Amino acid sequence: MSSAAFSPDGQQVLTASADHTAKLWSTASGKCLLTFVGHQDWVSSAAFSPDGQQVLTASADHTARLWSTTSGECLLTLVGHQDWVSSAAF
Repeated sequence: MSSAAFSPDGQQVLTASADHTAKLWSTASGKCLLTFVGHQDWVSSAAFSPDGQQVLTASADHTARLWSTTSGECLLTLVGHQDWVSSAAF
């Protein structure tokens, strides 16, 4: 795991991992609620939007991705970097 962040309401934790995914976890049950799949290399960082409805991930695959926390769908892929993207923040 390369990063972890609490949701704005504290009900979920977002983790980024070398397994090319980010995961959304319930703080109450410890169960995985969603797995964000789509990066082609390790996910270095992940962050919640202020309203908790989206997450942003950064990856060694040279992209950042915006995801829905309700569906797990990738909403936007940001391409153009020539090297890995090390950090995500709102």
